[in-house]
Parts: sequence; structure tokens; C-alpha cells
Amino acid sequence: MVDRLADGCLDADAQNLLSSLKSHITDMHPGVLKTHRLPWSRDLVNPKNKTHACYLKELGEQFVVRANHQVLTRLRELDTAGQELAWLYQEIRHHLWQSSEVIQTFCGRQELLARLGQQLRHDDSKQHTPLVLFGPPGIGKTALMCKLAEQMPRLLGHKTVTVLRLLGTSQMSSDARGLLKSICFQVCLAYGLPLPPAQVLDAHTRVVQFFHTLLHTVSCRNFESLVLLLDAMDDLDSVRHARRVPWLPLNCPPRVHLILSACSGALGVLDTLQRVLLDPEAYWEVKPLSGNQGQQMIQLLLAAARRTLSPVHTDLLWASLPECGNPGRLRLAFEEARKWASFTVPVPLATTAEEATHQLCTRLEQTHGQLLVAHVLGYIVSSRHGLSEAELKDVLSLDDEVLQDVYRDWTPPSKELLRFPPLLWVRLRRDLGYYLARRPVDGFTLLAIAHRQLVEVVRERYLSGSERAKRHGVLADFFSGTWSQGTKKLITLPLVGKPLNLDRKVAPQPLWFSHTVANLRKLKELPYHLLHSGRLEELKQEVLGSMSWISCRGISGGIEDLLDDFDLCAPHLDSPEVGLVREALQLCRPAVELRGMERSLLYTELLARLHFFATSHPALVGQLCQQAQSWFQLCAHPVLVPLGGFLQPPGGPLRATLSGCHKGITAMAWGVEEKLLVIGTQDGIMAVWDMEEQHVIHMLTGHTGEVRCVKIFAKGTLANSASKDYTLHLWNLLSGQEKFTIWDGGSKNPAEPQIWNLHVDEAHKVVYSASGSKINAWNLETAEPVFHILGDASDPWMCMAVLASQATLLTVSRDGVVSLWSSATGKLQGKQHMSSIKEETPTCAVSVQKQGKLVTGFSNGSISLVSSKGDRLLEKLPDAVRFLVVSEDESLLAAGFGRSVRIFLADSRGFRRFMAMDLEHEDMVETAVFGTENNLIITGSLDALIQVWSLSEQGTLLDILEGVGAPVSLLARGGALVASASPQSSSFKVWDLSDAHRSRVPAPFLDRTGLTAVSHNGSYVYFPKIGDKNKVTIWDLAEGEEQDSLDTSSEIRCLEVAEQRKLLFTGLVSGVVLVFPLNSRQDVICIPPPEARKAINCMSLSKCEDRLAIAYDNIVLVLDITSGDPCPVIDGPRYTFYTQLPETLSSVAILTDYRVVYSMTNGDLFLYECATSKAFPLETHRSRVACVEVSHKEQLVVSGSEDALLCLWDLQARKWKFEMSYTSSYCRGVQCACFSKDDKYVYVGLKDRSILVWSVLDGTLLTVQFVHAVVNRIIPTTSGFIAPTRHGYLIRENFQCLSAKASPQDPLKNFKKAMWMVKSRQREELVAAAGAPQDLESESAQGNETKSNKCSQVCLIV
Repeated sequence: MVDRLADGCLDADAQNLLSSLKSHITDMHPGVLKTHRLPWSRDLVNPKNKTHACYLKELGEQFVVRANHQVLTRLRELDTAGQELAWLYQEIRHHLWQSSEVIQTFCGRQELLARLGQQLRHDDSKQHTPLVLFGPPGIGKTALMCKLAEQMPRLLGHKTVTVLRLLGTSQMSSDARGLLKSICFQVCLAYGLPLPPAQVLDAHTRVVQFFHTLLHTVSCRNFESLVLLLDAMDDLDSVRHARRVPWLPLNCPPRVHLILSACSGALGVLDTLQRVLLDPEAYWEVKPLSGNQGQQMIQLLLAAARRTLSPVHTDLLWASLPECGNPGRLRLAFEEARKWASFTVPVPLATTAEEATHQLCTRLEQTHGQLLVAHVLGYIVSSRHGLSEAELKDVLSLDDEVLQDVYRDWTPPSKELLRFPPLLWVRLRRDLGYYLARRPVDGFTLLAIAHRQLVEVVRERYLSGSERAKRHGVLADFFSGTWSQGTKKLITLPLVGKPLNLDRKVAPQPLWFSHTVANLRKLKELPYHLLHSGRLEELKQEVLGSMSWISCRGISGGIEDLLDDFDLCAPHLDSPEVGLVREALQLCRPAVELRGMERSLLYTELLARLHFFATSHPALVGQLCQQAQSWFQLCAHPVLVPLGGFLQPPGGPLRATLSGCHKGITAMAWGVEEKLLVIGTQDGIMAVWDMEEQHVIHMLTGHTGEVRCVKIFAKGTLANSASKDYTLHLWNLLSGQEKFTIWDGGSKNPAEPQIWNLHVDEAHKVVYSASGSKINAWNLETAEPVFHILGDASDPWMCMAVLASQATLLTVSRDGVVSLWSSATGKLQGKQHMSSIKEETPTCAVSVQKQGKLVTGFSNGSISLVSSKGDRLLEKLPDAVRFLVVSEDESLLAAGFGRSVRIFLADSRGFRRFMAMDLEHEDMVETAVFGTENNLIITGSLDALIQVWSLSEQGTLLDILEGVGAPVSLLARGGALVASASPQSSSFKVWDLSDAHRSRVPAPFLDRTGLTAVSHNGSYVYFPKIGDKNKVTIWDLAEGEEQDSLDTSSEIRCLEVAEQRKLLFTGLVSGVVLVFPLNSRQDVICIPPPEARKAINCMSLSKCEDRLAIAYDNIVLVLDITSGDPCPVIDGPRYTFYTQLPETLSSVAILTDYRVVYSMTNGDLFLYECATSKAFPLETHRSRVACVEVSHKEQLVVSGSEDALLCLWDLQARKWKFEMSYTSSYCRGVQCACFSKDDKYVYVGLKDRSILVWSVLDGTLLTVQFVHAVVNRIIPTTSGFIAPTRHGYLIRENFQCLSAKASPQDPLKNFKKAMWMVKSRQREELVAAAGAPQDLESESAQGNETKSNKCSQVCLIV
């Protein structure tokens, strides 16, 4: 446009002013504006004009570049710390905004508000139950909850912290995990408390426990009251179809209030709450508004919309709503009435909410067309969380039916692309108005249907039959990106006689938008739509069978979201492979909790678990393994690449590894009928686990001391617990309510032996408790005392049992006095000294009710049967009796002593020995439990191992399971499930032993000693035979079975294999070394000891296998190995030397030139030159040296100690080059180590079940891998290593590193708490030469002289 004068000439002044203004604006913003100049022509806007086309192209490119630049600049300017909690602030703002919108038209309810305020004030100073507001849909519960949030300070009469969540209106308020996370963060910020740590957020169970603890913490602060308002419990995914609400506090502490709302009716959520919250006074019904209040609400709505109704329309409105007090129905009526024009006569309104919703749909169809309305509403309802406007327009552009309907009367404007006209959506969106809700999800604003009634009507009208699958199919096409990136789609339009192949210009859908930003919308929506569109094969291939998808989903959402996807899809897929992958992911939990979800961890875990099934299940599992192997080939940072399976595969006995926010576990009991497991802990907390869902349903917080005993009764619904705080608690396990607490009055004398024993007599409703020198009996219903018995403090009771068949209570004292009491009255019936036991102290006991006896174990190994008639010695064991257990039917008895368990069978006289052999562990036995049909016994020991024995096969060892990395002190069986735990760990494992007799594929080798050797490049494993340590088992890994055994005539102490010379060296307790040629095992070479009966401690072969060192307590023999026919010849000993130290040898390494490096148990380290008989002391370790290894070029030595310190030594200088240390919350020292074949790296196995790789060049930690089992030894290969583990698998891995320099990726970046340090000798010497004082601690944080103190060198993550 140009300005012209009256005569038609150009207005020069106006043109000059306009040009001046443009120049001024350009000069003011030179970096923002860019000038484009075009020559004037009449066809300037003609698309065929090249100048115009070039201008549009330049303008579009400039806009895109400038917009990207401004977005990125803004992101860089944002406060990083503030962005960490941006999600929380968005969540709070969303609910506050929704609340402010709702209460604008609130009216009435004043009496109910007043009564609620009175109840809240009454409960504020005491423990109370949550309140539940209920009523039919649309009755106004949400408005009432929002009004409560607004008026809470006035209702309580003082300041409050109010947290409001309108459940289901945002992503975080739609599921329990997100809800509790946001509430915990908001409450912590409001009260100035520490935020939940990462370890808590990793597991939903821990978040639940943190939430419960947080409420009690707030209560104890005696500060402002906390009020939590959770509206619409029906819209919480985890509650809708659940039997329980595990995270819901059943009792609120003082100054903490919880108010819920739920719909009454067929949904069942209110029924669920009523099963949990038993107090009828906790439920408040929200009733309809009165007629006047309904009219008042309509007037408020009209005023807010700036509308009025004519008298005729007003009369029609009230006539259609006679005495209607349902606010939801009133709102529907208002939305229809506001469309009425004053000059029209409207159709009468529907009388019910359902009819009104159908009436709405009919009106929309008349205005916008039935097809468009059906598809738009169908897409919104079919989506998992809603759709953004951009997504909806893209989806409509992919819907051929909609496009054919839209372009029925006219042709599209472009011949290259086809889009849905956005104006049609704008009109429909305007008419939907109030019925559309906007929800923040993953940084997007999504559209969803605001009312449940409309959702149900849409499903009924538009999503019946095949229409539902069609809607999901189009959504699946969109989120999979099938038609994006210029891919054209065929369509036939009514006015065009031939098919058109047009670009729909929809947004691309990559898994990752950048290296750190995942496509969360695709991740959450695509599996859902593929499943419901019936495209199951595509679902298996593109989602569940895609490592790219699995890693993206796991990294962006965590292991919980990943498992949720598999749980969503698995019931609809008849695929055992999906179950294998799902179980493999479940087994990854311990590694994820230790290290955090990281891509290489996930690929390693799945490949090492699923590789066993790659051949038998090629379609899905084989495909995943191939994808993982391809990813490792392209991995840029140092990584260990699995070459086969070596982690426990799915399908094994392990069902779950579970943990909580509490200290070690001290008591366990099963409630089989309700599938509950109750655990008691050192800090007094009791957790009730639903083992079907594998989550905590109740946190019982009544005890203040360690829980010592738990008894479950009443068909798994009630439990008694006893604690070191001398209280008894009775709990309802279904509701989580405490029925009563009893002060048991035990002795506080620490010198007095303490026993905690509970016995529940359900028939007489009495619970008996014994602690110290007091026995009490209490009524189970009234908690009133039945009797008290006080003992002699100088001779306290050590064992107590109630023999129900004889109505007798029996006790055994420390001095062996047996006392009999009436179990009904507590009166003494007799007292006598034991005749079968002399000068022994009772250590444990178990009652046998059918025989009416108490089986008692003693300190010197005696087992006695004690009854009211006397006592009889059953057995004399060689060591103190550690525990006694009986089977469920009391036909079997197990006694644990030392490292063994002996089994007895019941007979007419009591018990007799069942088997000739004892069941042996490698360490002290701690506990045992019998299987369901008495065909199994499961035993646990101090070395954290669980062994499964077959009693039907006379004690055959079926399996060796690893506990939680701590002594297995507790085993509890519930049906076929066995739980194992330890006071030293907050975690516990659950095992399914129903198929214990079934052979596992692949079968692991059952070694318990750690004395393993490997030959033929990992084809065979050698270890002491189970049950007979005088033999060596030869295990064929390929076949998964024992191939042969070698008789050594004495117990084996160590094993070594000379791979090149094909020899097996066995060091024996007798001091003899037997050498077996691997190709002819009948021939044996014997190397006698230097002194009679001196046990061998360790052996070592030189790298060329031409020297052998044999170490005894303080003697080392050096022998030569030379070639011979038919087998090598062993000469010597060539040298023999004594250490002449009081400590004993712990490890030894031999070099070809007859130098020996050896260590002592106190940490001393020496280099001995046999040729000169000289010993050179090396710097001492701070603890016992566990291993010493020589490099292949024999220039370096590495030594590792039990304090996780690794020293790299220069043999020529006889000084260490680097001290490398790694510490974590789980680290327990070095187990084994070796050099790589090229001497560039050191592979280290730790006792915390991980493998580390260090650089020899500069001491840098390159990578850490958690392998779930202790590695017994590491043997280098050409490009990696092989290593046998305590789980019975052989790790076979390559180490892939682009250079020997420091890792470009921090190996500990995702660890919860870990640190590594390297100290350089050369740097210390430089500092000393400069005259600076040497501060070893500070130097350890500096690294070596070639590197500065970078984060990649020294890492500390807390």
C-alpha cells in the first residue's frame, strides 16, 4: 500500500516519513531486524514470480534461524538451579489455577464447611484418621475441596501449609509415584527440610516410606499444621483397580491432616477406601444443593460469562431443572442455555446428565458435522494422556476419512501437501469450551475431556466396534512417525478422480530430540496405541524388542516406567519372550539402584542375561542381543563388552530384590493367606509387603527399638511383634491399624541374657511373651494381663515354649533348670535339673507340639529333648548348636552347628538321624527352613550364600543362591516362596523354589569355595567337589554338567592351571602339590612338602609357565617347569627360602628370572631375588594383601588389599608408581586382579561384586561394571578377560577403549555415592624436590603430573 494525494500522485512526504521510521527501527535493533528489498511489480504476489519465491525462501530461512537462536539463547540464560524444580512449580501453579477457576462459582455448603472446620480443629492436637468426602459424580466435591484449600487457615484458626492436588488433571497427579514425589518436594520446601535424595526417588517403595516419615517429621516440628487435599481419588491410576492403597496413611499424626474425595457408585474406589479406613466417622457425604442454591449458582455462571437470559428462557431453564441440586448437571444446563439467542425458542433441556451430554454431542454434530466431531473427540479420548493442539491437527491431517469429508466440495490449495484446515478445529474448540481441559504433561499443554460423563458418552457414540481400533491406528501412525520427514501418503479425494500421493507435513517422531532430551510423548503414547490398534507384531518389534526404545524409555523415565510398559502389554501378548525380557529388566534393579539408569549398564545387563536364550528365542530375544552387540561396537567411551551370558538369567529362582528406607532386617514372617510378608527392622519400623504386587502396603511405626520377633495369625490378618523397647504390639495387617500396645516390662540389665520369644494361642486368645527373666501372658482381645511369672535373675531363662497339648509352659534356665508352669494360670507345677546335660549353656530351642517336647541345643554341641516327664540326650554334635528348626508337620528337625546342618527324622522316641552325611557350607551356618513338601531344605550362612538341598535325594545340593551381600541370618518361607534377609542390609530377596528340582538352562557350576581354575580358553572349570573336598570337579561349561572328577586324597587349598602346558596344579592341606596333565588325567606328578603336614597357602605360575612358586605359612619353594614327552617335567625345588616373619604368607607371584613378590597377612610386601638371596621390602599396605599379579612383560606388579587400595609397582625401581583407590558405600576390598595381555590395563575384581578397569599409563579409572557376584579370579585374553563368579557363571568380556588416556566419560557419573583417587609417585617426588610439604591427602586429589585436577580424574558423588 502507498499513500497518494487527491490528484493521484504519490505523497512524497508520507513516503519519506515511512522510510525514516523504517531506518530508525533498523538502526535501533540491528541484530534483530534484517531488511529485504523487492522491486515493485504488478504480479509481485504471483507464486510463479521468481523474485517473490526467492524472497519468501530467504524470509523463511531467516525466521527459522533467528527463532532457533533466540530459543537457545534463552535456555542458556535460565537459572539451572531454578530449572531443577521447574516441574514442581509448574505442578503447583496448575492446581492453584484450576482451583481459582472452580471456586469462582462456588455457593452454599457453609454448614458443611463449618462442621469440617470443627472436626479439623478437634483432630489437630491428636492422632486421627484421614477424612473422605464422597458423593455421586458432579455433586460438587472438587469445588468443595478447592474452597477448603482457600479457607483452611480460617477453618483451623491458625497458619497452615496447604497442599492441593486435583488428581488426574496433570501427569504427576495421575499416578501414585508422581503424586507422592511432588507432595514430598513441596512439603520439604515449605518446612525447610532436606529434599528426597536420589536413592529414595529411584524406587516407589522408598518414596512411600519417605512420605510416611515426612508426615511424622512435620508433626514433631510443632510448626504450622500441614493439610493435604487430594481430590478425585477415582482418577488416580494406581487406585482405580487396586485392592489396596499402599501409600495412604491410615492414621495422621497431630498437626497433619489428609482429606480425600471419591465418587460413590460403581467405580469401586470408595469401596477400596472403606476396606482400608474402617472408622465410619471418617466419611462425609456431600449432598445436593438446595433449589435456591442451584439458582444462585446459575446466576453466578451467567455473571461470569457476562450473559443474561430473557424471562421466557429463564422459565424454560428452571422448568427443565426442577429442584436440581447437582452442580455438574447445572453446569451442563448453563452451557446449553448460554448458546440460546433471545429471538429463538430453544429445545427443552435434558432431564439427566447423560441425556444432556448426548444433547451436547448432537448440537456439535449439527454445527460441525458428525464425522469431524466423532473423530476429534475420539482421538482425544483414545489418547493415553491427552493431545496437544499441534498433535491433534497433525493426527487429523493423517485421517483420510476426515480429509475426504473436508475436501468433499473443494480441492486442496496445494498440489504437493495436504493438511487439515486449522480453522475448522478452532471453531470446534470454541464450541467445546468448558468441556476441554488443559493439562501440563512433560512440558506440553495437552487437551483432554474434562468430564467423566462426556468421556463415557464419546466411547459409546464414537468408539464402538472397529472405530476404536481405527482411532488408535491413526494415533500409532502419528507417534511412530510413519508419515513424517516428507514420506507421502496416498489418498483419493471426491473431486479428484485419481489417487494423490501427498506430503501431510506432520511432525517427525525421533526417540531423541537431542543427546539429552527424549521424545517423552512418543515413549508414553506409542505402546498404548499399537496395543489397542491390534498391531501386536509391530509392538513387539518396534517397542518391546527394540534396545533403542528400551534404553530411551529407561533413561528418561526410570526402571519403573519401563516395567509399566511391559506390564501394560504382556497380558495381551502370547509371547514367552516378552516375559523373559520383563523379568530380565526386573533383575536389573540392584545395578540401577547402585549406579543409576545409564545406557551401557542397561545394554550390559540385558545382553548378559538374555544371551543364554538368543538361539532358542531368535525373534525377540535374539534381536535384542544383536542390537546390543551392535551398540557396543559403536560405543565411544571405555566399556566392557559381554561376549556371552554371565548374569543370572530370567526364569531362575530369584523373583525380586526389594529394599526400603530403614536399617537392617531383624525379623520376618509370612501371612500366606493374604500373600503378605512382614519385616521388622533395627530402627523399630515394620513394613508390610504385598508380595503379589511387590510393594509396601503399610509402614507400622509403633516400636522405638529393634524388632526381635513377629508372629502372624488369624489367617494372615493379624500380627504380634516384640521389640527391644520391651513393648508388644498387635497389628491389623489388612488395615495397618494398631489394635493395642503392651508394656512388657523386660529387664534393662545389659549383663542379663535377653531372649525374645512369642507364642500365640488362638484357641484361648492368649499371647505369651518371654524376655530376660520374665514371662507374661496377655489377653489378645482386651490386652489385659492373664499372669506374670518372675524368674531368678541369677539363673535367667534361656528358652521358653508353650506346649498347648499339655496346657504347659516350659522353661530352661542357663544352669539347666527345667520349670513347668500352667499355661492357663501361670502356677508352678514342677522344677528339676536336666539329667542329660552337664556344664553346658542352652543356645537355642524349638518346640515340637505333637510330641509335647522342647528340643534344646547347647553350647558344647548337645541336643536334648525336654518334656514334662524329663529329658533325654538326642545327639552330641562336634560344635555349639547355632539354631534348631522343625518342618511344618514336625516330621523333620534341622540342627545347625559350625559350618554344617544335620537332619533328623521324627520317630516314636523323638527323633533319629535322617542322613549319614551333614550338609556343609564354607562358612558358619546361620539359619535354615524346610520346603513345602519336606523334600527341600534351604540353609543360609555367614558368607552370604544360600544353599538348596534335596532331602528326597539324600542331601544332593541343587542350587547355590547369593543373598544380599551380607550374612544370611533370616530365612522365611511362605508357600513356594522363600525370603532371605540380614541385619546388615535393608534389602531382602524373594525366591521361588517350586521348581528347584528342575535343571536350569544353562546350568551354573556349583562352586562355594572360590577356588576355581579355568582351562581351554574357558571351556572347562575346576573346583573342589561339593561334599568331598578331596576331589576336583571338572565342569564342562558348554554341556553344563560335570565331565569328570580327580581324586587328590587330601583337602584342596588352591588350584592353578598352566594353559599352554596343559597342567592342573592342586595345592593340598597336606602340603603336597599334585599335578594332573589335562590331556592324560591318569598320570599324576607329586611335589612333596618341605615339612610334614604343612598346608599350602597359595601358588603362582610365571607368565611363561616355566616357573612355579609354592607358598606355605613362612616358606616359599621355587620350581622349574620344562618341556618333556609325553608331559612337561617339573624340577626342583630350585630355590627354597623362609620369610622369617611372625605373620603368614597371603599371596605370591613368581617371575621368570627367579624373583618372587610375596605379601604377608599384615600388609607387608617384599621382593625376593632368589639368585642373590636378598629380600627388598616394599612399602606396606594398610591391610591384608589379597592378591599380587605380575605384568606379562614382568616389569610391573600390581597388589590389591582388603581396604580397596591398588598399588602399581615398578620392579626395577622397587617403588610404587600409582596408588589407586576406589571407595563406595558397598566397597569391601579387592578380591583379584590381573594385567591385560598388552599390559595397558589392570582388571580388578572387588568384593562388592564389581569389576574395575584402570589405566596403567596414568592410573585413571576407565570403567566400573557391577556383575552381581564376587569374581573369584580374572584371566586375561587377547582383547579382554574371562572370570568365574560365585554365581557359577563364566564372565567372558572384551574391553573396548579408543585410547589408554583418561576416559572422556566419567565412569562414576551416575553412581549414588562413590569416589576414586589416584596418587602418583612422580608427582610426589616433584613436590618434594620443590621443597613443598607433602600432604598425602591433598596429593591424592591432584592426580599425576600430566593432568590437572579435573572432574574426570577425581570424582566424588554424594
